[in-house]
Amino acid sequence: MRHRVRRGHRTVRHPAPGTVRAVPGRRPRGADRRFRMDAGVVGHSGTMGGTLDEARLRQELVFHYERVEALGLNELSSGNLSVRFGDGMLISASGASAESIAEESVVEVSLDGVWAGEFKPSSEWRMHAAIYRRHPEAGAVVHTHSDYCVAVASHNRPLPGFHYLVGVFGGNDVPCVPYSTFGTQALADDAAQALTHRTACLLGQHGMICRARDLARAVKTAHRLEIMCRQYVLACRLGEPARLTDAEWEEFHRRVRDVPYDDGGRAGEGT
Repeated sequence: MRHRVRRGHRTVRHPAPGTVRAVPGRRPRGADRRFRMDAGVVGHSGTMGGTLDEARLRQELVFHYERVEALGLNELSSGNLSVRFGDGMLISASGASAESIAEESVVEVSLDGVWAGEFKPSSEWRMHAAIYRRHPEAGAVVHTHSDYCVAVASHNRPLPGFHYLVGVFGGNDVPCVPYSTFGTQALADDAAQALTHRTACLLGQHGMICRARDLARAVKTAHRLEIMCRQYVLACRLGEPARLTDAEWEEFHRRVRDVPYDDGGRAGEGT
């Protein structure tokens, strides 16, 4: 089968919008396709064109894409996942869902938007690429439309420091970037900037995005943010909750440096 290289949104023969074609002979879901997630990522080295690590990274991305839906963080074809690969990334396809995603449909794309093969990359590839460019420590990115993150982001305001675990994202709040149309460079630039001192941010009237050193930690970060947003929404039923003071935040971050909190979502160590 002859592949054609595409750049940006220019396409030649790809599946209908909103769909990802089933791949004949794909491996079964569930126990028959399970692998050890505690072994860590083999590596992100390589160039466009593939290495021995590519198959492992594709397998991990599919595993975690399905896990994100199982955790209730995404539904239908909303959201996307990526992992750094060489000078570019592997990213879920446009229109992918937990039911349709396959290792063969994961798209290899450069940070400039060059891609090849049968499947088109997620429309949010620019946001992922901007994060990888700006944050060399980022090895994986997760973007979701999870319910409570969307609820808070719909007010176009940050998640405040109402609970000490808000601090695991790197500060005393989780910022919310202003609304921009999906798939645009404006949204990509805002998200990458917001993650300078945080591992996660909200996207106004949209959802959330986070970075981590690998997919397992990125999914954990996304899950933690959804939990914190849910608890904040619940707390607001009794009125606006109190905030931790600056002194309390200083003590929290000192304590975490001395006794690392095994959450995987804190900026710097553990990400």
